Amino acid sequence: MPHQVCVVVGAGAGLGLSIAQRFGKEGYAIALIARRPEALAEYASTLMQAGVTAKGFSADVADAQSLIHAFGQIQSQMGNPSVLVYNAAVMQEADPLTLTEETLVHDFKVGVTGALTAIQQVVPNMRAQNQGTILLTGGALAFDEYSPPPYLSLAIAKTSTRKLCFTLANVLEPSNIHVATVTVCGTIAPNTHFDPDRIADVYWQLHTQMRSDWQREYVYK
Repeated sequence: MPHQVCVVVGAGAGLGLSIAQRFGKEGYAIALIARRPEALAEYASTLMQAGVTAKGFSADVADAQSLIHAFGQIQSQMGNPSVLVYNAAVMQEADPLTLTEETLVHDFKVGVTGALTAIQQVVPNMRAQNQGTILLTGGALAFDEYSPPPYLSLAIAKTSTRKLCFTLANVLEPSNIHVATVTVCGTIAPNTHFDPDRIADVYWQLHTQMRSDWQREYVYK
């Protein structure tokens, strides 16, 4: 029986890899999307050493055509994804009074428009199969009480990610496609409450929920 495919966009050494390992442990083939081919090769190797089928696909998530091309490669080489996890974001400090338009737009593309582009690539087949899961990594910066000035561009992206999730859930739930966001309210670090492996369990929990119990948001704090 062919593996089901889980795509992790924004694969990194922290949460992204932990999510890939969690789904891989359950028998999913893992497609990793990130910008650097060298890092992708390392992550794929780590997964394969654990017995997980995994391949890396290099793409710039801020570039729609680059991302569309990567999904085309995934579909032709691994099959149609049944799970999409969008974990890409830019986290960098900047004075909001000197933050440039170019930086703000770029960060928004990485965090939000890239997510929409990725979702648009997987939805047609999910609808045809009448099932699927789309999970977005959110953050506490989406909430008004968390508004540190140096992270304005990330806050705008995470606020928009939350709205993207709720809006697309309205669109896709009738097609039996579960859309949810994991709102992480803390700094991800190994051997803490915010250990990436612990948070990755939440993604699996959301994916395996009965439809009657579907959550659109899991606030992890």
